[in-house]
Amino acid sequence: MEQSHMPVSYSFLVSVNMALQTCGLSVLGKVTVVLLLPLFAGGEGQYRGFRRFNRAEDTEQQSAAFEEQWFIQKLDHFNGADSREWKQRYFVNENFYKPGGPVFLMIGGEGPANPAWMQSGTWLTYAAKHGALCLMLEHRFYGKSHPTADLSTDNLRFLSSRQALADLAHFRTAIAETQGLTNRKWVAFGGSYPGSLAAWFRLKYSHLVHASVATSAPVHATVNFPEYLEVVWRSLASENTECPLLVKKASDTLVARLSDPKTYDNITKDFNLCSKLQIQTEADSAYFLETLAGNFMDVVQYNEDNRGFEGVTGTNITIKVLCGLMGDASLGEPYARYAAVARLMMATFSLKCLDASFNTYLRDMKNTSWEGPAAGGGRQWVYQTCTEFGFYQSTDSPNQPFTGFPLKYHVKQCADFYNVSAEQVAEAVAQTNEYYGAYDIRSSRIVFPNGSIDPWHALGITQDINPDLPAVFIEGTAHCANMYPARSEDLLQLDLARTHISLLLQQWLKQ
Repeated sequence: MEQSHMPVSYSFLVSVNMALQTCGLSVLGKVTVVLLLPLFAGGEGQYRGFRRFNRAEDTEQQSAAFEEQWFIQKLDHFNGADSREWKQRYFVNENFYKPGGPVFLMIGGEGPANPAWMQSGTWLTYAAKHGALCLMLEHRFYGKSHPTADLSTDNLRFLSSRQALADLAHFRTAIAETQGLTNRKWVAFGGSYPGSLAAWFRLKYSHLVHASVATSAPVHATVNFPEYLEVVWRSLASENTECPLLVKKASDTLVARLSDPKTYDNITKDFNLCSKLQIQTEADSAYFLETLAGNFMDVVQYNEDNRGFEGVTGTNITIKVLCGLMGDASLGEPYARYAAVARLMMATFSLKCLDASFNTYLRDMKNTSWEGPAAGGGRQWVYQTCTEFGFYQSTDSPNQPFTGFPLKYHVKQCADFYNVSAEQVAEAVAQTNEYYGAYDIRSSRIVFPNGSIDPWHALGITQDINPDLPAVFIEGTAHCANMYPARSEDLLQLDLARTHISLLLQQWLKQ
């Protein structure tokens, strides 16, 4: 809801990410480019992951309806000699609860927990039907849940999916005991990275959680994730077969021009950069190219979703809109149309210019203060990709429309930001798959919804593992689509998917 988690200069990225949101919940996520999102989505490298971060003021306004509460949490669940504690934020909605009803737990992800999800969303429809108490727990190190004094690499060692799952387990145990909910059936919900957490919570703590809905969950960790951009190609082609070809031609033209410094003044003007383009290293070029590619990556990932209820900007920009611009010959050659897409995105997010400086991004990502420009989730999420997941959306495949940001560009950031080597990244990813099982999950009562347009489905469960671990593959929908509030324009297959999940919950809650 929050994977899957994204730019321009990181500061630009942050402003956009905070305006956008990945599966909703800031209770979910995308990667730095490292993970799940594109340019205007929040990424990882550029901070591209699953999610967008809420504007702080939006979150505060929505918090008014559901008062934020605080849970005393352990800093290190795996060291009994460490007694340090911190306060973790959570929200409660008792409006649907009926005595004896289940408890629904929405899992937070790589961004601030958004109280909008306490007011709307498909999970609340299910809660009303089953008389459930609804809780949402913010992920450690995101939003207001600050376990440590800063975001230094030494402190980030307490940031991991395993610690997050232990947070969930301790929260569930303590709340159940204090609120008389020990004998209630608990159901975990999550989308994107939190979707993975929902599946793993049921897998690793089956005695505490009865069932899980793991939406758009990338359960297979991988250092190199070129399949992301392959899905982007296919998703663009689903609108118009010429569209990805035009994008590729434009991208190739730009790459060729970057080899000649004489073109930099024109490129600066064409893309309305905040300062004259400077390409002195491979990272400078890769950052700029990924930033522009991110326009398409983000729109594809969230195509025609219903994030508007969260106050998200830009939901009117769809694959159809981008392909319409790329196919408009009146704008000039494909390169000029590519620039028009960038200007449209800047106008949509009220950006006066595009800061495409890798040095700015580097500086921001190395800032360890909670007040730093990357503290909204970028520094934290990229750390998780370097130490657990990889998810680097590289251009290493020939079957995608972009050029110029290979795997080595992404992995090098792990060394630059956290002193984590490429070998250590590979080992960490292997350990993640060994620990959770990747595609070979052995559990029960977990449903895995995914959308065909969403690039993250390439790392998810899209076919039934067995009758008790079903997949719901929704043609024509994007990231976490089934989690958003229903609307009249939703595709029939999306409506049917929501109904199917509801019936599964009804069946499982009887077991």
